[in-house]
Amino acid sequence: MLRHAIAPVRRYTKASHDVVRHSRLNSDAKVLLLYVQGLPEAESTAPKPLSEHAARLGLKGRAYQKAKQLLTDCGYLHEWREQGARGRWVTEQLLTNVTLTREEATRARGGGADADVPSERPPTVGGPGERTVGDSPRTEDLGEKNLPHPPPEDRTPDADEAATEAIAAIGEGPEPESAPEPESVPAPAPGTAPELAEAQGVLLSLRHAHRDLLLGVREARLLADAAAEWLRRGVSVPDLRRALTSGLPAGGVRSAVGFLRHRLIEKLPAARCQVAPAPPPEWAAAPARRGLVTCPGPGNEHVFRPRYDETHCLRCRTAAAFEATFQPLSEEWGTRVQECAAGA
Repeated sequence: MLRHAIAPVRRYTKASHDVVRHSRLNSDAKVLLLYVQGLPEAESTAPKPLSEHAARLGLKGRAYQKAKQLLTDCGYLHEWREQGARGRWVTEQLLTNVTLTREEATRARGGGADADVPSERPPTVGGPGERTVGDSPRTEDLGEKNLPHPPPEDRTPDADEAATEAIAAIGEGPEPESAPEPESVPAPAPGTAPELAEAQGVLLSLRHAHRDLLLGVREARLLADAAAEWLRRGVSVPDLRRALTSGLPAGGVRSAVGFLRHRLIEKLPAARCQVAPAPPPEWAAAPARRGLVTCPGPGNEHVFRPRYDETHCLRCRTAAAFEATFQPLSEEWGTRVQECAAGA
C-alpha cells in the first residue's frame, strides 16, 4: 500500500490515535466526536444538545442513537439528568476525547472538585429557633374597618321627634316617582310566534358550535326577527346554523351580536317564489247510458248495450271482421297448393 499525506496548515483537528483506531466505535461515532472536538471555543461552550451537532452531519434517527450509545459505552459521553429549581428536568452532556470513568467525568464537570449532590442545599444562616406553642388570642381586635356595619349611635328624644316629623312629611307629600322600567322587548306577532321562538333557540345554541358566538337572552331576542326571516324563506334550521357558524374570522369574533347581525342581513337568501298549483285536468263527461238493443247477428237471440251507434254486438262484429279478412286468403293459398301439387 502506498501512502501520501500532506500536513494541513489551517482548519484542521488533532485526532488521537485512540479515537481513530478504536475498534468498537463506528465511523459515525468517530466523526461526531471529532466534529464536536473541532468546534470553535465560542460555539463549543454554547448550550446545544449533541443531537443538534449530529443533525448538521446528517446523523438522525437510528444512526444517531447507535453512535451515541457507542460513545457512552466506551466512556467518551456522560449524561446527567437533574431536576431544576422550578421542577423542570435538565439533561447535561459531557463529551471528551479521552475515556473517563463516571467519577472522573463528575470531577471534570464540577471543574476538578467533587460535584454536590443535587438534593443538598446550603443550610440556613443562624441556629434553629424555638417554636411558639399556644392557642389563638382571647381578645379580638375589632377595628372600624373590619366591622360589617357602623356602630349604633345614641338616640336622643329630639332626634326621635325630628325623625317622626320627617316620616309624616314624606307620607303627606307626593308619591315618589317609580324607577324607570327597563326597555321592553317587543312581543312577537301571533302569526310568527313559532318562527321567532325557533330562531331564538337557534341563536342561543350557537355557543355550542363556537364559544365566540355566545349570546344572552336579550341579545338573542333582538336578532330573532332577522333569523326568523330566514325560516320564513324556506331555510331549514340546520342550514341556518351552518350559515351562521361556518367561515368564522381567523382572529376570532370580537362582537357576537354585530357579527351575527351582519351575516343575517348580508347573506339573507332570496324569497321563495309562490308557484300556483296546476289546475286539475278536465275530464270529458261520460256519455249517457243507453238501453239494451237486440243484436240481428247469427245465433240465438241476444241483446247488448251500445255505446254509440252500433247495430251488432262485439262478438258478431269480431266474427264478421275475421271472415272478411282471412277467408279470401285461405282460399287463395289452397289454390296455390293444388297447383304446386299438380305441377310436381
